[in-house]
Amino acid sequence: MAFGWIDEQAEARRRAGLLRTLRPRPADSPLLDLASNDYLGLARHPEVVEGAAAAARTWGGGATGSRLVTGTTELHARLETELAEFCGFEAALVLSSGYAANLAAVTALGPHGSLIVSDAGNHASLIDGCRLARGTTQVVGHADPEAVTKALAAHQGEAIAVSDTVFSVDGDAAPLRSLAEACREQGAGLVVDDAHGLGVLGEGGRGAVYAAGLGGAADVVATATLSKSLGSQGGVVLGPARVIGHLVNTARTFIFDTGLAPAAAGAALAALRLLRREPERPARVRAVAAELHARLTAEGLAAVRPDAAVVSVRAPSPDAAVRWAADCRTEGLSVGCFRPPSVPDGVSRLRLTARADLSAADIERAVRVITAVRPC
Repeated sequence: MAFGWIDEQAEARRRAGLLRTLRPRPADSPLLDLASNDYLGLARHPEVVEGAAAAARTWGGGATGSRLVTGTTELHARLETELAEFCGFEAALVLSSGYAANLAAVTALGPHGSLIVSDAGNHASLIDGCRLARGTTQVVGHADPEAVTKALAAHQGEAIAVSDTVFSVDGDAAPLRSLAEACREQGAGLVVDDAHGLGVLGEGGRGAVYAAGLGGAADVVATATLSKSLGSQGGVVLGPARVIGHLVNTARTFIFDTGLAPAAAGAALAALRLLRREPERPARVRAVAAELHARLTAEGLAAVRPDAAVVSVRAPSPDAAVRWAADCRTEGLSVGCFRPPSVPDGVSRLRLTARADLSAADIERAVRVITAVRPC
């Protein structure tokens, strides 16, 4: 029977406690949200919503084509200019998602004959970029600049190191300055995904790359998503103008994909401008994350100290993590549940995301629920 193997795999996932299902949420969900990536609480901000609506009224429902045909509007160009300026880079290129941005950057900068040194904890989009690139990929230990140096030193020719700036599972930050030094010693480029740093770290939320003093460096390229701190959708690659020009001509997820919808571009631009006016929001996110960590560890839970907005709380097993998250939901709290294969270390956990708009009462309620329904 065609696709018969699908049923076997589904049953294997069910037995292992790894079956995933979609759960549509209503527009007016009563749940306290510690699961989304809306770090700055901007997805429903009136200015951001109006930015999306105004763009749709002006430009229509879709971009109408690829960026190189009809899919680049004046709105896209303004967004790219302001993102580059805000993050301290020479140029920017907006794509339809953060996933597409990572595929574009890694495949375009990892050609045949090159070496791609990839952190073992990297996001799936970076991993897939390495798989699709024509260069040879070498995976090294998590957040280990010495291992990066060793791998680069053994290669003759073009090379890049690839890493998240803030890792999505445990929320720990990469040693960006040490990674940049390792790359420079070997004449290699550094490509980093700042999805969880933009809007949370750096002066006024300019990102982890800016905070490390690497914004605008000739040998550093950053990617980010517009769907987390900026409350919209889409992705961006930031870097030297010549690198961005190279992506325009070679990156398949840019050339052959329809441009980002104007509404998403308008929302992201409105959120970026709001962030510039309210630079205190990133500090509030970090404070909420630190408070959640302190309160949960005081209750005896194994929570990883957050470097940005993500607070990871370890669970004893995949089944226990699923039950824990479900029990939280029953008590009115939405939390993330990460299990293999989404976690590189094989350890299941609850993944909590801090938001700038969470109150002291929200934090108290979240800690109370998580500790009350923890697995025995």
